[in-house]
Amino acid sequence: MDWRLFAQRMASMARDLLAEHTLDATLEQISRSAVELVDGCDASGILVLSEGRVRSLAPTDPFVADSDKLQGELREGPCFDAARPDRPERVFRIPDLTAAPPERWPHFVPRARELGVGSMMGFLLYTREEELGALNMYSRKPGMFTEDSETAGWLLASHAAVAFATARSDEQMQEAIATRHLIGEAMGILMGRHHVTEDQAFDLLRTRSQRTNTKLRDVAREICESGGPER
Repeated sequence: MDWRLFAQRMASMARDLLAEHTLDATLEQISRSAVELVDGCDASGILVLSEGRVRSLAPTDPFVADSDKLQGELREGPCFDAARPDRPERVFRIPDLTAAPPERWPHFVPRARELGVGSMMGFLLYTREEELGALNMYSRKPGMFTEDSETAGWLLASHAAVAFATARSDEQMQEAIATRHLIGEAMGILMGRHHVTEDQAFDLLRTRSQRTNTKLRDVAREICESGGPER
């Protein structure tokens, strides 16, 4: 492992991540960087647990998504465990899945072999404030991930977690601004249509949201698109 070259490429990756403008683009850059920077990595992706359900983000190869889906169905696997906040382990490395004893993941290991997975690693993506999921790396050949590969993956995952958290916060802020603007526009429509005050217009929105069990943002969008429901 040429650590000097790796450090240079990591610095370039960090700048590239800062230049991305959306969450999806940031995650795609993270996955691509894993394949480019970590020796032995053929494919990569990010597994996120949301309310107990597995989401596969930015996979560089379809079999990454297949592996994530399998782990979600079986509720076991190294990447699934790496993403779980109740697990103390933050890194998993399986150098040779074809020879790995199945005791740890008895259902996943044989199925992963059928998918053509030879080696895999999983790294918890976390900051001081939150745990975001797991960055996962795959090789189709056994014996490809060494201790150096693990160190390189851990360093990349550390940068990736910060970029992931920052991009997600930016996206959430933009969504909040857009939602506030949408609600304000809908309230303006209701105020003009029904000659009500700002507070009364918001009450109309909230009442419709509760009555239809629809998010306030979606009610506001419907009003903006239709010109407003009758009172």
